[in-house]
Amino acid sequence: MLRLSRMVTKTEELPVTFNPQNTRAIDYEKDLGDTGEFPYTRGIYKNMYRGRLWTMRQYAGYATAEESNARYKYLLAHGTTGLSVAFDLPTQIGLDSDDPLALGEVGKVGVAIDSLEDMERLFEGIPLGEVSTSMTINATAAILLSLYLAVARKQNVSFDRVRGTIQNDILKEYIARGTYIYPPQPSLRLVTDTFAYCAREVPNWNTISISGYHIREAGSTAVQEVAFTLADGITYVEAALAAGLEVDEFAPRISFFFNAHNNLLEEIAKFRAARRLWARIMRERFNARDPRSLMLRFHTQTAGSSLTAQQPEVNVVRTTIQALAAVLGGTQSLHTNSMDEALALPTEAAARVALRTQQVIAYESGVADTADPLAGSYAIEEFTDRVEELARDYLEKIDAMGGMLRAIEAGYVQREIQESAYRYQRAIESQEEIVVGVNRFQIDAEPPVPLLRIDAALEQAQVERLRALRARRDAEATEAALNKLEQTATTTENLVPCILECVEAYATVGEISNRLRRVWGEYRETATI
Repeated sequence: MLRLSRMVTKTEELPVTFNPQNTRAIDYEKDLGDTGEFPYTRGIYKNMYRGRLWTMRQYAGYATAEESNARYKYLLAHGTTGLSVAFDLPTQIGLDSDDPLALGEVGKVGVAIDSLEDMERLFEGIPLGEVSTSMTINATAAILLSLYLAVARKQNVSFDRVRGTIQNDILKEYIARGTYIYPPQPSLRLVTDTFAYCAREVPNWNTISISGYHIREAGSTAVQEVAFTLADGITYVEAALAAGLEVDEFAPRISFFFNAHNNLLEEIAKFRAARRLWARIMRERFNARDPRSLMLRFHTQTAGSSLTAQQPEVNVVRTTIQALAAVLGGTQSLHTNSMDEALALPTEAAARVALRTQQVIAYESGVADTADPLAGSYAIEEFTDRVEELARDYLEKIDAMGGMLRAIEAGYVQREIQESAYRYQRAIESQEEIVVGVNRFQIDAEPPVPLLRIDAALEQAQVERLRALRARRDAEATEAALNKLEQTATTTENLVPCILECVEAYATVGEISNRLRRVWGEYRETATI
């Protein structure tokens, strides 16, 4: 018997072989359909990668805007087809680089962005009308989007030509990641304000990337990743409807972000089940009619939590399996982690190997030549049904609790993830789960690995640039824009135009965030144990 303990919420025995009995209940038209047709189990586009390959995004950003700009140009020169920006921790939580709380964190896990000047340097020489950019940013998403739009305006790129995605998924920050600023309700307002603004002004921008990735990184199972991510999605749709938007006005620009883990068949089934479940939710629960509102479009990143500091070159193999699962599962874009990321930010050489992994799958493996090539597999269809069924069970339980916000406030979701993470760690310690190089197949001496080091002097240089900006900007215009933002935050007006005015007046990320803190306060996590 084969045990797939990571697939379900508790260990379950599955048969070694599967047969037609496993697919006898499947109604092809109702449960599968052709590719590009409801319920989109087999993919959202008819020809899938025969028409166009997935976007190859390599998540990158570190130190200063200049350093990151050089990495983006390096990746574009080596075949990356979309940019993906990592921001440092102070930027993520609305602190300027000279804030005392930012000390030691500037530029460490992403690029430091304090102002429009930094954003201009970040995209210097990169035409925003010709590149798609994804930005992993949540609490300050509306600010970073405004900065990006301000750069586009300076490049004379009209907003309808701007393409990309902001993560903008604040709910998973309360669940699994922790880079929140404000309480949930005003945070949801920023999300829905962004929906409404982009529906009118930036029609080709994906206004949210609802993230299961961080839920999985925190220790969830595949089923929990699907269930909790879609529960967040339901909450965002409900919030937008409550704000007066029509479902087909904003739903076509909703996207998702999933993890790709090591169990190849489980991950493929997870993606297919998520796509089918979302299509049914949008049609049956929200009465969406535009086919694009029913399509679960998603980006995938390979599993950072699966990377090992021991024998890091083995991570190339792990990443390849995970990337293959994402492609066979029908992803729209993909980031492949670098082999050295358990030790440091990736070197250029490691990032190039990670990108080449995608290119080999795309151009040499043949799996992109056929849409959903594993459809009809007894095991794949059984696993797909099982993930959907168990995810539905979670969604029903969350509905009974009063929705995802109530479930988060009660600590239910957090506890479920914590318990799953604990079970998995115990399984590794008992060798029920094998991690190559960690609890089996170790070597006595680990060879040295070249690592990317961030120059400590870069932080002080960033601080000095920020202070110089404050000294030379039009202080009166900046203050007027910030005052307007603070006043508008006390009303129900859309905040994005005010934020855009602030960034174009060279107000900083921290100054804008602090004005909203004055009105809304800050969120304090409650214990879930």
